[in-house]
Amino acid sequence: MNHPANIMAPSIAHINELTRLFDAQQQAVLVHGAPTYKQRIADLDAVLHMITTNLDGLVETVCADFGNRSFDETRLSELMPIVNGIKHVRSHLKAWMRPVKRNVGIAFKPATAHVVYQPLGVIGILAPWNYPLTLTLVPLVEALAAGNRVMLKPSELTPRTAQLLKRLLGAIFPPEQVAVVIGDAALAGRFSELAFDHLLFTGSTNVGRHVMAAAARNLTPVTLELGGKSPVVIDADFPVKKAARLVAIGKFFNAGQTCVAPDYVMVPRHLVDTFAAELLSAAKQLYPTIDANKDYTSIISPRHYERLVKMIEQASTSGARIWQHGTVGKADERKIPPTILTGVSLDTDVMLEEIFGPLLPVIAYDSIEQAIAFINARPKPLALYCFSNNSAVTNQVLEQTRSGGVTINGTMLHATQDDLPFGGVGNSGTGAYHGYDGFVRLSHARGVFKLSRFNMSDKVAAPYGTMARLVTRLMLGK
Repeated sequence: MNHPANIMAPSIAHINELTRLFDAQQQAVLVHGAPTYKQRIADLDAVLHMITTNLDGLVETVCADFGNRSFDETRLSELMPIVNGIKHVRSHLKAWMRPVKRNVGIAFKPATAHVVYQPLGVIGILAPWNYPLTLTLVPLVEALAAGNRVMLKPSELTPRTAQLLKRLLGAIFPPEQVAVVIGDAALAGRFSELAFDHLLFTGSTNVGRHVMAAAARNLTPVTLELGGKSPVVIDADFPVKKAARLVAIGKFFNAGQTCVAPDYVMVPRHLVDTFAAELLSAAKQLYPTIDANKDYTSIISPRHYERLVKMIEQASTSGARIWQHGTVGKADERKIPPTILTGVSLDTDVMLEEIFGPLLPVIAYDSIEQAIAFINARPKPLALYCFSNNSAVTNQVLEQTRSGGVTINGTMLHATQDDLPFGGVGNSGTGAYHGYDGFVRLSHARGVFKLSRFNMSDKVAAPYGTMARLVTRLMLGK
């Protein structure tokens, strides 16, 4: 999705279709109310069955959209999280839907208080291209678990996957419950202007600002899963070879096109070249070849490919040393090899922008305090990684930095945990979902207070007298 000023407006027919679907879902909320637990479980089972009976087709379609994307990477990063997420939600949903008892202040007894989680209504989901299944279907699952109706807008950069999802979901849900709309960035702009009861967007920080501004005109609450430059801190006590392999696995998965991928690595100054060499060696072990390697994913589009090529060229011209596994391949194949950069100028694009590709700057530091200060001088990232066997160091990094989430002695795995909230902070996003946190995020927590038959609250009223003074004396201590 781009800024609306830079793209052509969607057609009247597309706008009318958006409005028609939205109105139909709003009307269905009023007519049918909140679905029962049994209905929600049936919806989750339907999505699960859709995935398990279309595994090969989903994997092949995503691969076709990328040009090449490892089948195993799609199974690991897309199909497994969706299936596991559904099973997790399914096993806990009955407990999440129960009213939650709350305490009643002594002055208001006898009475009871509890919270009921109700569906918000109609949820809009603007999904990205980098994980076009997970980042579309996991929010859908949690919205359905919370009892909502959902409109989905997949990315225009993965059109085959979008069409497949539209067909598969259309076969199991009526459009007034789940609707998939397909179109370009202009349509996504109009999508974000609908008066949803909640809008969930995953994408870049810049586009997130436009989404939030559009939603604000309707007072639509938003969950923004953005990105930023997620740092890695390597402590001197952690084995360099092991750290390099773990960082390489996270960074070069999906060719670096992951919102929580490491964006730069901070290494003790005397270990910079050693770490860069080990990182390159690890990349070669993971991907012995690049061009013909089905395990190594292509860059999603020519525009993204050219942006990454220019990043490398600019960094090199500015004096960076380039450590590369092979050379940049043919433009039509869009394969950029694992690329490590040392001696990088901090005013180059590779250090100013989220990379979203297989490029990784290595930055020297002289003390943990200096590394922390470097991180804190920049916008809060979506993820942070620390490799250390010293609990004092990891605690210092955790306590003195801010990020959406953290993995210690690994990368990206916190985002795969169904029972941990996933979300950003500051420029990397607002709000969190996954599992229980997704259920709560896409529900309205309705407070219910019930007076007992023998409650005396009506006696504390004007004209104020003995009862009012007794209550205030008890509560205020005077």
